Amino acid sequence: MAVKHVKAKVKAFFEKAFPERQIYHRSGGSVRYVSISPWRQAMMAGGATLVVGWCLFATVAVLLKGPGVDLGSGSGGRPAVRLERELRQAKAAEETALALLESRTQDFNRAIEEAESRHTTLKRLMASLQGGDNASATALSGPNASLLIDSTIEEGDPRQARPDGSEAGNGANPSFRARTDKLILDQAGFLDTFEEEAVQRAESARGVIKLTGVPAARVLEQNGVSPSGGALLPINFSNSVTAASDDPFQYRIFEVEARLREAQDYERAMRSLPLAIPVTTQYRETSGFGYRIDPFGRGSKFHEGADLAAFTGAPIVATAPGKVTFAGVKGSYGRTVEIDHGSGFRTLYGHMNSINVKAGQEVAIGSKVGTMGSTGRSTGPHLHYEIYFRGKSYDPIKFLRAGKHVH
Repeated sequence: MAVKHVKAKVKAFFEKAFPERQIYHRSGGSVRYVSISPWRQAMMAGGATLVVGWCLFATVAVLLKGPGVDLGSGSGGRPAVRLERELRQAKAAEETALALLESRTQDFNRAIEEAESRHTTLKRLMASLQGGDNASATALSGPNASLLIDSTIEEGDPRQARPDGSEAGNGANPSFRARTDKLILDQAGFLDTFEEEAVQRAESARGVIKLTGVPAARVLEQNGVSPSGGALLPINFSNSVTAASDDPFQYRIFEVEARLREAQDYERAMRSLPLAIPVTTQYRETSGFGYRIDPFGRGSKFHEGADLAAFTGAPIVATAPGKVTFAGVKGSYGRTVEIDHGSGFRTLYGHMNSINVKAGQEVAIGSKVGTMGSTGRSTGPHLHYEIYFRGKSYDPIKFLRAGKHVH
């Protein structure tokens, strides 16, 4: 009953809201009408309501979203796009600057490490040069230095100075690269100076050896250096440096070290020579080395030493460090002392009045070995002085004159 009652009320409301309507149309004297049923009216009203509702919904949606609907189009989105582009450009510029800074920092650190390494090498070379033989340095700076050098240059070629590169890095505000390049050129100049000093030292020591009359190659060979000039042992100043090095600086180090080793070889060979004066007082040369008339009238004989005369009791000293191999009476030499200096050299001191050493005793240069006398086959107080190298006698006077450039 209730459902029927509701249906009846809806039907009554529907008929009241949408009563059947007739639309009259007059045309050409005739009248026509169109009848519109309640259901057709309801359908037309519903369609109109849907159209109006959709228009209202679309209008409200557009008003709520505003001008920012599309950032990629329209004048409203341009500032945001420009800002985003500027941010990207700033970030890219920052990354580029950081990369450049890192590259410059690496270059700077690499240059500093290279400079420190070269500085250490130069200090080592300087220490080697300063630690050289004092006798050679004295001979090099003494008044007779030119004589020593002139006596050894027959096989040498004129040396040419290396370009100093002083024109580099002279700008008003030189860059870091220019400053490091100038530093490298200065270090090359130091190496040239070291090489020149090493060459002078080698020539000085070689000149002293040459003045003695002993072949320098044989003296070097006796001291462990090959006759061709190269050391029997490899150069060991810096094991990482070789002649085939691709680094110009390292190759220059190899050259300078080779020159320095050559100088040290010659200085070591020179130190092995008995170059000191065996008599500590004034003396005179009474008989030289070679053939002479026998003082006892027995024809011409070869004199294997030199006679240095002074007074009885004049001190006689060792002319180089060594070991006494004989001390006593030896035939016509009378009281005699023989000293082995190593490196193939041996000296003999004859006709002595007294002997102050014993066989097997080590002596230093300048150590007193006895006094001057006239024992043995002698005509007056003097020292008969002989020098041997590898068993062959050499002129002692040449050694004494060479020793004046050293001692």
